[in-house]
Amino acid sequence: MNQIMTGPYGLFRLYQRLRDHLLAVLIDDDLAFTPGGANPTLGQLCVEMGETQRAYVGSFRSFEQAFAYGLTDPALAGSVAGLRAWYEQLDADLLAAVEALRDEDIANRPIDRGHGFLVPANVQLEIYKEALLIFYGKVSVYLKLLGKTPSEQWSDWIA
Repeated sequence: MNQIMTGPYGLFRLYQRLRDHLLAVLIDDDLAFTPGGANPTLGQLCVEMGETQRAYVGSFRSFEQAFAYGLTDPALAGSVAGLRAWYEQLDADLLAAVEALRDEDIANRPIDRGHGFLVPANVQLEIYKEALLIFYGKVSVYLKLLGKTPSEQWSDWIA
């Protein structure tokens, strides 16, 4: 077991699991909501977060960050059950990718995020956690406009 798995991954999983709290209060019709303007629908925002996670999974496998949005089935943006299943698969993929890292790679093989921005794998995981928090902040606005109240943990950690 590597140093990420014995250290920060347990806490990271708690941040990741906040998506479950989000999905627990949504129905498929909610995913079509947009606050207007150039804002995406809630479902599109959720798909974008999944695509972001996919890019992070790839970075832990290849040591290069590559964002390739728009590759996901667009029907996911309208299905809470579909998003839940997809997120579960992405979480399993992320866990497998991080578990496969060797301590030597974590210490000596940085992930290339592009434009000369190199970070160790443990920092990459922290940056992904920040992406989750940004997503949760955006989603909180949508939830308030929809009149949805997530769990107490969501309120304690995000709202």
